[in-house]
Amino acid sequence: MAPRATSPARRTNSRTTSTRGKGSSTTRSRASGATTRRPAARRPPSTGPGVIGRAVTGLGSVIVGIWLGIAHFLGAIVRKIGSGAKELDPELRRDGVGLLLIGLAVVVAAGVWWDLPGAVFDGIRKALAGSVGILGWAIPLLLLLVAWRTLRHPDKNGPGGRQFIGWVAVLGGVLGLVHIAHGTPRPGQAGESLADAGGAIGYVMSSIPSDLLTPYVAVPLLVLLSLFGLLVIMATPIHAIPEKARSAWAKLLHKPEATDETSVDQDAEETVVVKRGKSRRRVGSMRKADETDEDGGPVAYDSPILENREIAKRGKKAPAPAPEPVADAPDDDPKAIEPPPHTPLPQRVEQLALSGDVTYVLPANEVLAPGSPHKPRSKASDAIVDRLTEVLEQFEIDAQVTGYTRGPTVTRYEVELGPAVKVEKVTALTKNISYAVASGDVRLLSPIPGKSAIGVEIPNKDKEIVSLGDVLRSNNARSDHHPMVVGLGKDVEGGFVVANLAKMPHLLVAGATGAGKSGVVNGMITSILMRSTPDEVRMILVDPKRVELNAYEGIPHLITPIITAPKKAAEALQWVVAEMDRRYDDLAAFGFRHIDDFNKAVRTGKAKPPVGSERVLTPYPYLLVIVDELADLMMVAPRDVEDAIVRITQLARAAGIHLVLATQRPSVDVVTGLIKANIPSRLALATSSMTDSRVILDGPGAEKLVGQGDGLFLPMGASKPVRIQGSWVTEAEIHQVVEHCKTQLTPSYREDVTAAAGPKKELDDDIGDDLDLVIQAAELIVSTQFGSTSMLQRKLRVGFAKAGRLMDILESRGVVGPSEGSKPREVYVKADDLEEALTMIRGGE
Repeated sequence: MAPRATSPARRTNSRTTSTRGKGSSTTRSRASGATTRRPAARRPPSTGPGVIGRAVTGLGSVIVGIWLGIAHFLGAIVRKIGSGAKELDPELRRDGVGLLLIGLAVVVAAGVWWDLPGAVFDGIRKALAGSVGILGWAIPLLLLLVAWRTLRHPDKNGPGGRQFIGWVAVLGGVLGLVHIAHGTPRPGQAGESLADAGGAIGYVMSSIPSDLLTPYVAVPLLVLLSLFGLLVIMATPIHAIPEKARSAWAKLLHKPEATDETSVDQDAEETVVVKRGKSRRRVGSMRKADETDEDGGPVAYDSPILENREIAKRGKKAPAPAPEPVADAPDDDPKAIEPPPHTPLPQRVEQLALSGDVTYVLPANEVLAPGSPHKPRSKASDAIVDRLTEVLEQFEIDAQVTGYTRGPTVTRYEVELGPAVKVEKVTALTKNISYAVASGDVRLLSPIPGKSAIGVEIPNKDKEIVSLGDVLRSNNARSDHHPMVVGLGKDVEGGFVVANLAKMPHLLVAGATGAGKSGVVNGMITSILMRSTPDEVRMILVDPKRVELNAYEGIPHLITPIITAPKKAAEALQWVVAEMDRRYDDLAAFGFRHIDDFNKAVRTGKAKPPVGSERVLTPYPYLLVIVDELADLMMVAPRDVEDAIVRITQLARAAGIHLVLATQRPSVDVVTGLIKANIPSRLALATSSMTDSRVILDGPGAEKLVGQGDGLFLPMGASKPVRIQGSWVTEAEIHQVVEHCKTQLTPSYREDVTAAAGPKKELDDDIGDDLDLVIQAAELIVSTQFGSTSMLQRKLRVGFAKAGRLMDILESRGVVGPSEGSKPREVYVKADDLEEALTMIRGGE
């Protein structure tokens, strides 16, 4: 064969490759012109079929099109008929399949066992005799077995396709063996027929291997096929057979099941032993402290986060993968963490004193749907372990990835350092790690709280939905009956995060637009509605946007309609300050330090009003004030809002009043230093810059979040924030909860909440002859947005006394703020609202 000529492009590439092999720093060179292009493939000459061939091809296309049209039409009809079943509960569909199998078993048994007359039963007997032969009597038992597994153990069944393959393999193998045992009869052969052996199925399964490989080889193959079917049905791989056998033997002897991992107490965190080579590293376990001390009061080092006591629901640390690839855990893997059981919560019946003798029942937890099941391990996470290991090896760092904990949004990989290795060597590789794992949202945590390891948090490609219903159904939420407990979401380890707002005692939620702030606020409000009655918690909702919280209008927990005007919100905060003072007056008068102690004394009759007083003592409910957008309030009345917030956050904890402030503009002019100093608990969602993260958390980290509820929760007393995925509640679920609460009880509003906090400074109710000057002063100040007494002197040509009097009149009408010394007064009225202000000054409404 003649040698193939080398094209110019190939010669150019060869020279470039050889140059790189010699260590040249230049990359592959690109030759200009046509030498770098691959020559176009030459089209072969046309060899068409001719006129007759084209006609036949066209007729065939028409026939195929007609056939596909009929198929699509019939398929659409069938899908339309069966589409209603999609809305059924999966449990109902499963029960329907099980009952159908039981009914089929009864019909088959009536024809095979009891020999009932009739054309239907004759057809059943003939069909079974022809297909399965002498094993027709066992078909009803097989149907009952499958029905029992479908109804009793749905978690062990898995996908329907797997069960079908398993049972077909078992039935085919057994019938083939039965057919060989009866001499492998054939159709039309004298002697024993197919009905007296394995039937048609047994004949098909046994004749082919017997003819090709002799019966001595066919029998072992059919035995293996039957065993394979059993393993598929039980979802048991071959390597897990010894472990299954040990578990069965332990249950038979009534002994505790022996496992390779260290057993721990049910109330302690799971102890995971990570094997890598010959080393064994044990992650410590810690038992949760009791809720109260010996005196009955709160314990020391109390935290607003309720620790997760359920071991089965916690995320497990997956060990670092072995060199061989690890397959994805199937959905029916018993090690996969399932959502909490969808069982009803115990209903609490309360007699309300707010609206008379009314029975209030909390909403049923069925309205909150379960979320996605948690998988502690995946193939993608194991692949990232290999990439992290390669980065450490490339930079010759003595460290290794010992395992990871997979959360709903991100996975935390644990990197343990060798002796005499600086932590900075790993933390300096943030960009290299981001490049290796192809993700720009990598966050390093050094060290992981409570562990001698560096955490590398990388977002998951397959995110899980964290349902608020799952969080509220978790053990730590159900075991604490405090009315201010709310569900926040899940942490990086897959554990549920539940916090007590009364212990925070105030919370700041901030993040960029679209980061999930509204979802967090909705989750808190829905948690309160699901767990507390209106006599336990009352709320004031401030929604300057007018669209975020309007779904909760009319719930009985509200003490006033939802506030949308920023001025009324400032007045409501002043009312909260006055309410706090009234509660502290009662605490001081009756000698209690906290509102819980006062309420307990009132309920037990220990606290009584003074003799001769007509007052009736009633317990004070918790008062929760939620401001959905703090920036709008700070734009209208920053001084009044800041003063009220600071006063409330400094003193209101013992009075049972708590604030939740949310904003999507975490800047220093909105979240001021005084507000931050008095709000110890923060929840930072994704921010657009590190500067915003420092405003919220006093440190970086929030700029690395991935959004959509991914946040850093820094509760009071914690040194480092906890990364959580906020819980999600749909609008339909909110609507159902709100409708249930509104049908239980109507709200009882207080009219003095949005009224003026106190009598304004009225220096001159009758303006008299100075009305024109007052109107001119108002127009001048509002148009220039500059409230200065000296400016009025110059522009209106009046003296200092007259200008000061005009300014006091405008202050009493709400046009300008109070005097701030030599500084100009703040102007409350914008240019667009000038006409309304002038109408009010003239005495109109």
